[in-house]
Amino acid sequence: MLFIDTRYLLHKTTPFLFGWLGDRLLGDPEGWPHPIVWFGKAIAYGEKHLNRGNDRILKGGILAVTLIAGIYFLTYGMLYFSGVIHPVISGILTAIGVFFCLAGKTLITEVKAVFEAVDRSVEEGRTQVGRIVGRDTAHLSPQEIRAAALETLAENLSDGVIAPMFWFLLLGLPGMMAYKMINTLDSMIGYKNDRYFEFGRIAARIDDLANYLPARLTAFLMLLVSGQLDKRDFVFKYGRAHASPNSGYPEAALAAILDCQFGGTHDYFGQPVEKPYIGTNARNFTTEDMWLAVRINSQAELVMGIGAVSYTHLTLPTKLEV
Repeated sequence: MLFIDTRYLLHKTTPFLFGWLGDRLLGDPEGWPHPIVWFGKAIAYGEKHLNRGNDRILKGGILAVTLIAGIYFLTYGMLYFSGVIHPVISGILTAIGVFFCLAGKTLITEVKAVFEAVDRSVEEGRTQVGRIVGRDTAHLSPQEIRAAALETLAENLSDGVIAPMFWFLLLGLPGMMAYKMINTLDSMIGYKNDRYFEFGRIAARIDDLANYLPARLTAFLMLLVSGQLDKRDFVFKYGRAHASPNSGYPEAALAAILDCQFGGTHDYFGQPVEKPYIGTNARNFTTEDMWLAVRINSQAELVMGIGAVSYTHLTLPTKLEV
């Protein structure tokens, strides 16, 4: 008779489910230790000591590859040796890792907080949106604050939810952790300014590759759950015109769903950065737009999560018992 190998359930399917549901329920509780904070400290330490002198592209590349490979093999080894002790320990560690790698609930909570803050005052809105965007926020108007929050909601549905799940399906928790290191590297040193243009170039290119498929999958899921797959041409037109080879796709999907306009020139580290517009309907954003966008995000995550659980279950290895 054929039986499901229960060790695989403990290694991948059940831990993913518990980690994902944990994020859906709890988000990132404040005050808890978080691996992304540790990633950030490692990147900052390397940048401080290597981003100087000549050969900055090479040194930045060495830092990026070392940290990405290091976290992959560290996670792999941790799961392997804990599994030797008992599969349940490995499963628990996997669930914890999945929980910390996903950011769906926290993202939605932060975007809601931005809309609530800007409704109270522009200054509160600027402060709140500064928690989730990289652009300078000191002079943003209420309209620009709301637009920034919605753009971030779309982009980080890919970076914070769909892409980590995608890499978990391909490479398990080691792949998921490696992706989060890639994403953290890009968010810290992947800028095209004087300080990071050379040093962060390879990290940015690795991030582009790692997000190529997940970003397009995210846009597809957003159109799917909104019942607007007929707007694929809109997403393709504006997504590929974006300065980023990836983030334009989920942003274009949300612009299509909301019938609005994103993009334009924004300041980063005091320098204006021109970005092409996504869409043509330059209307004001409302709280209703936020609620619709949040619903789309949540539903897209739900479809991806259920798909991931189903895939890992359907591909369970079996063993023959005589």
